[in-house]
Amino acid sequence: MAPTPLLSRRWDDEAMMARLLTILIAAIALSACATAQLPGPQAERRIALTFDDIPRHQGAFYTTDERAELLRATLRYASVEQAAFFVNPGHLHERVNGVEHVMAYMADGHVVANHTADHGSLSNLTLDEYFAEIDAAEAWLVQLDGHRPWFRYPYLNEGRRDHEKRDGVRAGLAERGLSNGYVTVDASDWFYDQAVSEAVRDGHELDMEALGELFVESHVEAAAFFDDLAIRTVGRSPAHVMLLHEADVTVMFLPQLIDALEADGWTIITADEAYTDPFGELAATYDTPSAQGTLTEQVAWERGIPAPRWYTRNHIPTARAAFNARVLGIEPTQQQAED
Repeated sequence: MAPTPLLSRRWDDEAMMARLLTILIAAIALSACATAQLPGPQAERRIALTFDDIPRHQGAFYTTDERAELLRATLRYASVEQAAFFVNPGHLHERVNGVEHVMAYMADGHVVANHTADHGSLSNLTLDEYFAEIDAAEAWLVQLDGHRPWFRYPYLNEGRRDHEKRDGVRAGLAERGLSNGYVTVDASDWFYDQAVSEAVRDGHELDMEALGELFVESHVEAAAFFDDLAIRTVGRSPAHVMLLHEADVTVMFLPQLIDALEADGWTIITADEAYTDPFGELAATYDTPSAQGTLTEQVAWERGIPAPRWYTRNHIPTARAAFNARVLGIEPTQQQAED
């Protein structure tokens, strides 16, 4: 599967850019509300932004073209030098202008890496099938100037309790010259996009200000939680890697998320810098009962740090309860009555 020629599309089309400018201004205007309750600045910490499932399906608010251009504009506005986009090449021709979006991200200085061809879960595939997914994606990605030899497991599933699969993929990645595109910070951003889509479908009224506050709060809290966990585990704050998705809610509130992270003492760094941290070497060697989740959690588990080793809203029922109460105005007793 080779890159196809881009369509002769004008990204600076006046009507589209006017709409995107309006969207970006509105998103930035919400940032004061979303960040007002956050704690004051602390010592500087480093974090890179990474986006999974490229190209993603259309969401509740934007066309895929609008979302990609808004994401690019936000990263430029925030002076994010380089983000990493983990691509599923098998989906490129199923999504409108999927190839164009990948090329546009790279044109802005961002980098791309392997997320398998079709986002299959390791638990549901044989090793041969999984490597076929990896190889098909790499064959397309390796042709690109912005390619990096990183592989991110779909669902962060590295084999769970099947250690034969875990070790088999590790060996296969090493043979292919690929390293683990691990994450150290995760706040389940995908959940908020899914919950919003379901709420819109079901006709619920959304409190968009509350949604922004919840989304930003969750990600800043998660960054602080996993940084503290890393310090308790290895004695220092490593260069962190945040997991995000090319999703409507994520892109909508990305301006205020970046502002809030910086206000809390974080410096946004490149993915290239983050993946040179020695902490990443542990991704190929950690040994835990179940291999899935952030590298921070796995290393803490291996070294005997007691639970919880994950951010509280990574527990989806907890995140949903907060979403229902704060965004939909549905309290737990009301939800139980409706169910």
